[in-house]
Amino acid sequence: MKRRLFGLHPTVLVLASTHFVVDGFGNILTPLLPVIIPRLNLSLAAAGTLQMLYLMANSVSQLGFGHLADRWRPRLLLMAGPLVAVSIVTLIGVADNIWMLAAALIVGGFGAAAFHPPAAALVHRYSGPQRGLSMSFHITSGTLGQAMAPLVFAPVAQHYGLSMVPWLMVPGLLIVGLGLLPKLPRFERLQEHHETPGGFRALLPYAKPLTLLYLIVVLRTVTAATFTTFMPVMLVRRGMSVAQAGTVAAIFYTAVGAGGFFGGPLADRFGPRRVIVVSLIAAVPFLFAAPWLSGSAFIAVVACGGFLLQSTLPVNVTFGQSLAPISAATVSSLMMGFAWGMSGLSVPFTGTLADRIGIERTMMAMAVLPLVAAALAWPLPGGKRAHTPPRGSETVVQEVTGTDVAE
Repeated sequence: MKRRLFGLHPTVLVLASTHFVVDGFGNILTPLLPVIIPRLNLSLAAAGTLQMLYLMANSVSQLGFGHLADRWRPRLLLMAGPLVAVSIVTLIGVADNIWMLAAALIVGGFGAAAFHPPAAALVHRYSGPQRGLSMSFHITSGTLGQAMAPLVFAPVAQHYGLSMVPWLMVPGLLIVGLGLLPKLPRFERLQEHHETPGGFRALLPYAKPLTLLYLIVVLRTVTAATFTTFMPVMLVRRGMSVAQAGTVAAIFYTAVGAGGFFGGPLADRFGPRRVIVVSLIAAVPFLFAAPWLSGSAFIAVVACGGFLLQSTLPVNVTFGQSLAPISAATVSSLMMGFAWGMSGLSVPFTGTLADRIGIERTMMAMAVLPLVAAALAWPLPGGKRAHTPPRGSETVVQEVTGTDVAE
């Protein structure tokens, strides 16, 4: 038997690697905004609207793709989504008006959205007893991809111009299309044996805890989206180059990724509700103070806040799958995509607020939202393996057999 990294199933490693690439290309807009804003003469509100459009396409539509993946050909979504995402989103480099820019973001976002729900469901399926670690590894890989994006896209745009950005799709397509996707296992359904079809209706018995988890993710992501969208703009306005601001953003994303990696294992040990509450509360002082700092102090404090804030993300996903284990792809899309996208609706509002009161004050206002999220987490089931038992007809066999070509 092959030695496994961290004891994880090979399929989890392949999915995490693909997630790294997809989310890396998915973070193309933020580091390029300091260049795109003056080129297209955009306001911060318009920049926030563009970010909202991408989040809506990349995130809200995941709920539809998750429902589809639970019922129809999830492997097709898993294979086609990354190819569309990587090839289309890089075209923002040649967009010469806001409409072309929006179209590239929306279509590329749909590609990424098609990948995420079946990928998270497969991670859940192949995670075995290490569900927290497997989901943390998968989500952290995506976050680290986002962290690497400013280090790649910002220098290319600064030194060679935005028109060279589309050429970066070539290595992305080679890595995903030839190196990773062919290694995924062949399967027809995400759940082979169950009496009740997956999807939205199957989640009704779990509505209360899932609603609380959903609201927690929305509030957490409103704060995160504010910082990730406007932090590079704020740093460039303070005198940094686009590449320097991209480096700071990469450090922030790396800290965020580390938080996501540790959150899942901590939830396996101490229970998901405790990790969610403690990390959300602990993140607030760091994020509240960061906008008024500069230099290395700003980097250190905002990184600590991001670390604590992001540590709740894989916990929310695995917690939702444990509470309602009957529709893994739909639950994953609800906890990730749909919640992220709905929080993205706040970005134009925060952009308008930043135009009026300044980016720093807007960040401070959004930094207190995790306190509300922590209060919503308190009524959730406690314990290390919180689970809402399904009704008799809703029992689902999670483990399946089949050939895994990733072995």
